[in-house]
Amino acid sequence: MDMEGFRVDPRVTTPEAQAMFIEQGRKLFAFNQTIPFTPENIAATKALFGENLGEGAIVQPPLKGVCFDMVHIGKGVIIMPDCLMMSRGGITIEDGAMIAANVQLISNNHDLHDRQILICKPVHIGKNAWIGAGATILPGVTVGENAVVAAAAVVTKDVPANAIVGGNPAKLIKMID
Repeated sequence: MDMEGFRVDPRVTTPEAQAMFIEQGRKLFAFNQTIPFTPENIAATKALFGENLGEGAIVQPPLKGVCFDMVHIGKGVIIMPDCLMMSRGGITIEDGAMIAANVQLISNNHDLHDRQILICKPVHIGKNAWIGAGATILPGVTVGENAVVAAAAVVTKDVPANAIVGGNPAKLIKMID
């Protein structure tokens, strides 16, 4: 994934891309209508994320967002309800990461001059990272391995491995021994 980002004009699309967008919307709707931890929920999760879903990963409904084909979820990841994944720029969540309720993972933003244009940069959540409830991770941010993002933090810059950050904008609180 290009860490520098790329630009997308949603006004310029192909019939195939439009069909994929519609199909993902239908899969998201079906996922959000399931009861967690049921066979229907597990099947709907696999249908939504396909081969990009790691073994033992749990994603609880409801989920919001777009471009779920651009999301890669590692083994044993836990994603609590009401996660927003704006995934056009790509989102990677590595093994063992925990995403609390109401977290926003945002990998795209709008151009200041032509607001229809999306500026896309990947979001990367490292192994065993913990993203607290209501936190927002913005485009181009990497949260390092074992890092902790405090509840309601707005992360605008990379978080080092083993760091605890919090606030708006998020700042280093301390390093984990």
